Amino acid sequence: MFQLLRTAGLRAFSMASETYTSGTHSAAFVTCPNDTVAKDLARGIVEKKLAACVNIVPAITSVYEWQGKIEEDNEVLLMIKTRSSKVPALAEYVRSNHPYEVAEVISLPIEQGNPPYLKWIGEVVPE
Repeated sequence: MFQLLRTAGLRAFSMASETYTSGTHSAAFVTCPNDTVAKDLARGIVEKKLAACVNIVPAITSVYEWQGKIEEDNEVLLMIKTRSSKVPALAEYVRSNHPYEVAEVISLPIEQGNPPYLKWIGEVVPE
């Protein structure tokens, strides 16, 4: 029992002692027309250290207006975790390598999260 409490206490101390400044990292979102484009973009983003991780979310449906018409398409969503300072370079990479005329690249600052995970993002993605 003591070992369990000790382990829990050390883990809580470790998480509490990690500091993170709100907004240092961002979650960015990019839609892709298919798995091939999504995987190619994701791999390039991580290889170029523009993000620590890219989740590929299959089979989303997007409804949007394009050139005066309401469209509905099946797409694949990339959920990208990176430093906020890397978002402009990430957006440029996506624009240069994406088949859409207007690629979706949006980001939201990460306010809080699991401290070891946020630390890992910072270690993987250089400033």
